[in-house]
Amino acid sequence: MARKPANTDTDRAASKKIGALRGLMPFMLPYRGLLVLSLLALIFTAGVSLVLPIAVRRVVDGFQTDSVALLDGYFFAALGIAGLLALGTGLRYYLVTRLGERVVADIRKAVFGRMINMSPAFYEKILTGEVLSRITTDTTLILSVLGSSVSWFLRNVLLFAGGLVMMLLTSAKLTGLVLLIVPVVIVPIIALGRRVRRLSKDNQDWIAESSGRASEQLGAVQAVQAFTHEARSNSQFGKITEQAYDSAQARISVRALLTIIVIFLVFAGIIGVLWIGARDVRSDAMSIGELVQFVIYAAIMAGSTAALSEIWGELQRAAGATERLVELLHAEDSVQDPATPKALPQPAKGAVQFDDLSFHYPSRPETAALKGISLDVKPGETVALVGPSGAGKSTILQLLLRYYDPDQGAVRFEGVDLREMARDDFRQAIALVPQEPVIFAQSARDNIRFGRPEASDAEVEAAARAAAAHEFISALPEGYDSYLGERGVMLSGGQKQRIAIARAILRDAPVLLLDEATSALDAESERAVQEAVDQLAAERTTIVVAHRLATVKKADRIVVMENGQIVAEGSHDSLVAEGGLYARLARLQFTETVAAQ
Repeated sequence: MARKPANTDTDRAASKKIGALRGLMPFMLPYRGLLVLSLLALIFTAGVSLVLPIAVRRVVDGFQTDSVALLDGYFFAALGIAGLLALGTGLRYYLVTRLGERVVADIRKAVFGRMINMSPAFYEKILTGEVLSRITTDTTLILSVLGSSVSWFLRNVLLFAGGLVMMLLTSAKLTGLVLLIVPVVIVPIIALGRRVRRLSKDNQDWIAESSGRASEQLGAVQAVQAFTHEARSNSQFGKITEQAYDSAQARISVRALLTIIVIFLVFAGIIGVLWIGARDVRSDAMSIGELVQFVIYAAIMAGSTAALSEIWGELQRAAGATERLVELLHAEDSVQDPATPKALPQPAKGAVQFDDLSFHYPSRPETAALKGISLDVKPGETVALVGPSGAGKSTILQLLLRYYDPDQGAVRFEGVDLREMARDDFRQAIALVPQEPVIFAQSARDNIRFGRPEASDAEVEAAARAAAAHEFISALPEGYDSYLGERGVMLSGGQKQRIAIARAILRDAPVLLLDEATSALDAESERAVQEAVDQLAAERTTIVVAHRLATVKKADRIVVMENGQIVAEGSHDSLVAEGGLYARLARLQFTETVAAQ
């Protein structure tokens, strides 16, 4: 059974309020001029629409006049009003749609800009697919509402109010009868409107859940296929999609029922009023033209009422979508830059200190990832972190990049606590080669240049040569301009790793972080890359995370970790002589290597 999305109505009761649309105002205010012009065009078209029935009345009553010229004048006046209505409507559409597109583009940029800066801790609590759903599906809904529904809503409000006034001026008696219908119409709008609002929220939540699940499964499509999980993944996605469909169907059914009730009640009332009006015409209490004018105003008012009942549901959906986006914009991040950050000392030499660090991942608060870690890495020193999986090696790199803040202790760069500096500032001085290299759906050149966007083509090629990547890149169909596919699907694991290493070489930062940087390379490529890494590391502070001890034998210092603690440190030879965990790992790995040879 598919699980219920986390964002339920109970969790987000505020989304039931149409006032959530106020969250759009900060994005609309910068375009006050366009907003005012849109409102003026809206008022103009509504006004022309209310004048048109008067022209129709003149034409109808003009049939009884003996003056052909006067009759012609009425017809030309009606034609002129129709032309003004067409012009105003087209102008209103252009202005409102342009405003909607501009506002939604700004919202998308603002949400993406906020999300791209959120720490990994934030993404432990929300699926990336749900964020993408909010940026795409929710903003598309808002665009529809801003570009159409809001203007239609305001237009129909004006037509309703204006139509009511003109009906009173035409016939107070008939208007009084029409107003008796209003309470009967409002009751179902309020009662069923609440139901529509709740079902709209459910529908949006299920759509987000569906998008999140699809993103997760498609992002791991190779693993899904390798474990023959296609049918199960398809079934799970199908259940969630059906839940989204069922919630949409329920919403549509209630809205359809609301529309049926409102339209029937309104037009039943109009027919009754028209019947009374026809009797007044027969008794000469009003002219045929006045009755026609009143009927048109009543139709305008009825149409506006029906439209408002339908648009109200759209506005409620938009209110929910707006709140979901505002939630992202106002989301709290556990990692924040200080209000007045300290500058990174220049030139940065690469001094790094870990002072009594303790840390728990937010998603695993019961398990300590690090316990009382203290480590001083001197400028230019190469320090290797070794130990079994789960020992906390990669966690140290994540804290150095300030993806998370420690629960206790501090990480210092050039003697300054990372929490006292802007993240962009100190990260500029760090180059990373992650265990799982990230390859973008761009060219090989752009992927390497990601390390330093302003680098020249010659510098990109030099970095590729140093990472032993030049040969395979040159063999691609378009060389460095070859498109590598989503997540580097066109490359082998080793080739991806060499692209990542070239990127780090190009960055030329004083601190180099290598997280299993050569784990996916064959022996020949590993030797070539290791030479490049050794040369690169000789000029900067390097922290290496490795399982294969052969790659860290030349490190200035090897730090052995187990269960989130440092259990030993020293050179390769001293640690082997000392015995313990490192000696046991070295004996296992080097014995296996010799046996394999």
